[in-house]
Amino acid sequence: MRHQKSTFKLGRNSSHRKAMLANMLKALVEHGRIETSIPKAKELRKYADRLITIAKKDTLASRRQAISKLRITHNPLNTKEQRAAKSGDTKAYNADRQLLSKLYGEYAPRFKERPGGYTRILKLDYTRTGDGSSRCILEYLPE
Repeated sequence: MRHQKSTFKLGRNSSHRKAMLANMLKALVEHGRIETSIPKAKELRKYADRLITIAKKDTLASRRQAISKLRITHNPLNTKEQRAAKSGDTKAYNADRQLLSKLYGEYAPRFKERPGGYTRILKLDYTRTGDGSSRCILEYLPE
């Protein structure tokens, strides 16, 4: 019996589930909205809201927690990329580094006054043709 259990298992083992949710969380931060199945969206909503709450603190510890939640890899810049980054050119950064700047530069100030509930789930009218899974859109709320 699954009484008092708060997680959706989604038919995956724990390591696969954690990796999948981290990748979906990266895509949500990068694009602002993703299309997925309803059970995945309901589980991802918990992580997305917690990530914004972490980002609103804007401390070194919160940045490290966000890096951990998003599973961001540290790729050191070579000397040419370091010079470009010092001069203000952020094209040298990989996508993971740009995720943090978007999270702390765009989403955290947007939700500064909001106490919670940063995401919404919009159910779509169609189902996936392969397995009949109901689809939805998970997105961060507009201002």
